[in-house]
Amino acid sequence: MPFATRTLQTFPSVRIPSRSGGLPVEVVLIAQLGIGAGTHLVGRTAALQRGHTAFVDALDEPSARIGGADFAQGDATSLYTFIVGASGHPFHRHAGHRVFTAVSGSSGARLRFSTASQAQIDDDPRAFLDALRHVEIPPDCLFTVRFGGGTWHQFLPGDAASGHPALFALSCHTNELGGELADEVRERVMANEADIPSLTELLPPSVLDLLERGEDLRREVPTMVLSLDEPVGSLQARLCARTRDALGRLRAWFGGLRAPVGFFADTRGARVHALPAVPADSLLARQFEAFDPRREHEDIVAVDIDPADFAERTVSGVLARVLEGFLENRPVAVGRMMQMRNVLVKPLGLRTSPLGCPVSSLLGQCPQAFSGRFPVLDQRVDADAHAEVLLGADDKHLRFRSSVGVERLADGRLRISLATRVRTRNLFGRAYMVLIERTHRHYIAPTMLRMAVLHARVASNAVLQSSLSGAQA
Repeated sequence: MPFATRTLQTFPSVRIPSRSGGLPVEVVLIAQLGIGAGTHLVGRTAALQRGHTAFVDALDEPSARIGGADFAQGDATSLYTFIVGASGHPFHRHAGHRVFTAVSGSSGARLRFSTASQAQIDDDPRAFLDALRHVEIPPDCLFTVRFGGGTWHQFLPGDAASGHPALFALSCHTNELGGELADEVRERVMANEADIPSLTELLPPSVLDLLERGEDLRREVPTMVLSLDEPVGSLQARLCARTRDALGRLRAWFGGLRAPVGFFADTRGARVHALPAVPADSLLARQFEAFDPRREHEDIVAVDIDPADFAERTVSGVLARVLEGFLENRPVAVGRMMQMRNVLVKPLGLRTSPLGCPVSSLLGQCPQAFSGRFPVLDQRVDADAHAEVLLGADDKHLRFRSSVGVERLADGRLRISLATRVRTRNLFGRAYMVLIERTHRHYIAPTMLRMAVLHARVASNAVLQSSLSGAQA
């Protein structure tokens, strides 16, 4: 197919005027991704989309509403993800305006639009074909699409026989109540229960009959082709397309060997700060008697947090959650440091542990058990004002003791602290502490405490939400 190609110094774009006087269709090509990245990305996001609570698989367009409208706050926008696979999806339209950003699969995508109005189609179904336009998107590309309500559209892979998906898209419904919605659909939208299938209208039988008879294939549909890096129709473009096709299959296969997962971390209210000294009434203050800075190390870090963040209403209950956090939410970098340390010191016959040294004795044997499950050297609970446990172990080169405490402050907040005191036993122990002291004080202890507190809060909130749900049921 011959092309009249223009070289551009900006984003290649297409603007298709509406035959019915509505908003135009606008397609803008933004960037070319890595070779084979499109199909790989669609496959990975498809797996994540399937796990979403609002996932819907209908009309050959699996989708999920990831952000609903908030009409009480005057916000009528919604956000959706959707995928169009290797078979494409049927022609359809929506009442409202649509804007989406998408990534094409590794064979590209064909976007088909018809801006014929319902009145024009009712008068002559072939008006749909007269207004039909195609836009070709290259493989592995990031692009945007915008069109008005009532625009008929269909998306297909660039090569129907390739097996590559057409695209993955992040779609913004700029006004979920926009356009002429049926009463039942409007009620569903107002209840924030809308999804893409409920907002979709398929072709009328008169037009569908024309397409099934292949009348669109017998026409030379005006087609606009966008491209980046390689001129449209060139040998370079054809070679690039074949390479992307082949490597897209390979990357998709490798990507399928490992299921994609997402992670969430909530860092609000977990700012760690250092305290000037271990409190005089702490269990740790009585360890190793008089402090000797030549042979000993001491530090204490703390987090002040709102007690409303915890389902537990006692300081001992919060302390149990924090100790659980040290075990269940270990910092990855600290774990790797411990692995390296274990390899280096094992030939010397020193103690090893996968858990950071301040709380490593939680994995060992101790004379007492806090909350019936956490091994500790000593513990103290003062009514609902203070709870503290003492941890630690002795080794050839040093002895260490750590305290983890929860204290209710005068302003009602909870102070969660991690304090460590180390007494060296020989020259090697003193050299060892010189090497690790700064890292321990400024990274290991603060990071371990932060991660433990965050785990405690997230786990506690899960219990709180579960109890609320049970009460509502």
